[in-house]
Amino acid sequence: MTVRRNFLLNVNPALDINDEHQWAEHHGQTAVCRFRCSYGQDGASPQRVSASRRTIYLRNKSAAMDRAKDIMVIICLLILKMPTFELASGKVLEETYRKWIQYKEECFKMIENEPLLQGGLFCNRTFDRYACWSDTPPGSVVNISCPFYLPWYNKVSQGVVRRRCGSDGIWERDSSGQVWRDMTQCEEEKEVTSQELWFKQLMVSFRMLYTVGYSLSLFTLVTALIILLSFRKLHCTRNYIHANLFLSLILRAMSVIVKDTMLERHWGREIMKQTDVREMLSHQAAIGCRIAQVMMQYCVLANHYWFFGEAIYLYSVLIASVFIDNNKYLPYICLGWGTPIVFVVPWVVMKLLKENKECWAVNENMHYWWIIRFPILFASLINFLIFMKILKVILSKLRASNQSGYPDYKLRLAKATLTLIPLFGIHEIIFIFATDEQTTGVLRYIKVFFTLFLNSFQGFLVAVLYCYANKEVGIGQLDRSSKDALD
Repeated sequence: MTVRRNFLLNVNPALDINDEHQWAEHHGQTAVCRFRCSYGQDGASPQRVSASRRTIYLRNKSAAMDRAKDIMVIICLLILKMPTFELASGKVLEETYRKWIQYKEECFKMIENEPLLQGGLFCNRTFDRYACWSDTPPGSVVNISCPFYLPWYNKVSQGVVRRRCGSDGIWERDSSGQVWRDMTQCEEEKEVTSQELWFKQLMVSFRMLYTVGYSLSLFTLVTALIILLSFRKLHCTRNYIHANLFLSLILRAMSVIVKDTMLERHWGREIMKQTDVREMLSHQAAIGCRIAQVMMQYCVLANHYWFFGEAIYLYSVLIASVFIDNNKYLPYICLGWGTPIVFVVPWVVMKLLKENKECWAVNENMHYWWIIRFPILFASLINFLIFMKILKVILSKLRASNQSGYPDYKLRLAKATLTLIPLFGIHEIIFIFATDEQTTGVLRYIKVFFTLFLNSFQGFLVAVLYCYANKEVGIGQLDRSSKDALD
């Protein structure tokens, strides 16, 4: 008996995984397994040939399912189908890959254990990286339920994917040479896809906006911090507090940029360069991203509590100077840098014990998120109350000293108000009661835009108002102070 069998892995080299139109055209079909069998003159039965084909398939399935191509299938499926923010979070990718592995293993069990069809030719059972196909009689169409690993499976659970078995016992192919497969019932609706594409573009625009804002803030804050620390004339408790506020804003900007870089590297389009998806999705590989996430939460909290420190200092100067010693600097250090540790550590512990997934960027249980959210809301509310009290004091003093210049004191009050808003972080109060659970639709987009815009450019405004526009930091005065120091 002479039987020749070739196991071929047909990978389409022309498929560009970054081209959405090509991906839609090929329906994610990056690899197709096929068999070619020819019979000798000894009259080997179709059943024996099919059994041999099955044996060859099982022996070669490890090579066919190599990890690099696993990545191509899953990543291509998600990058072009899901919004950027979901992919970057890692949650969708991680969950989809886990379910895909489960689906693949169940398919292999079926291939190994399901009895062969009896009598004549049939198209072989196979797993084409998308769906699992059983042995099919020639000249028939087989319908398989949409794979359960699809992120949008709930929308297409009643749909089917089809293949057609030719009369010669070979799966039919289309004009491009690929095995024909009808996946239309398992794809997302076009209206949903267009909405997600719009949302994806919106998220990209938001990210560009706050990246520019944090970069600009980072540059101006670093320069302002150098100025405050370089000239002895500027060394006082007030400017020390300003300097720590600048530093907290610098660290916040850096942590956000580093966190985004880690997310992009670990779960963004950079994952196309990875070769081992299991290693990529392991807890060890996510450590760097999680550290960046923890540092960002610490810096955000420190930033808010240095705003709180600024508010307390100004309140003590204008209102409670009799009761508070303004020359003591250590309490402000403990408040600004120590308080965040009290809340970040429990949050890290809860993440490790209860939500130790991907980059810790997704809050499945919002109760744990309140460990971070509550101290921020508390500081923002106290800052707002102090802000209103200080405005009341400023208003009374301006009225007393400007009885004949009513319009003038009104203008000065407006100037003082606008100056204090970025220093105290008062803009946070706008959406303080509009939590993530309550905001949906257009309101959520508005909240995200204003939050990202104001938070990213806040450092720039603070640096300009309290350093570059400060009369104490005038170039002429700094020149004189530097000359005095040299003398």
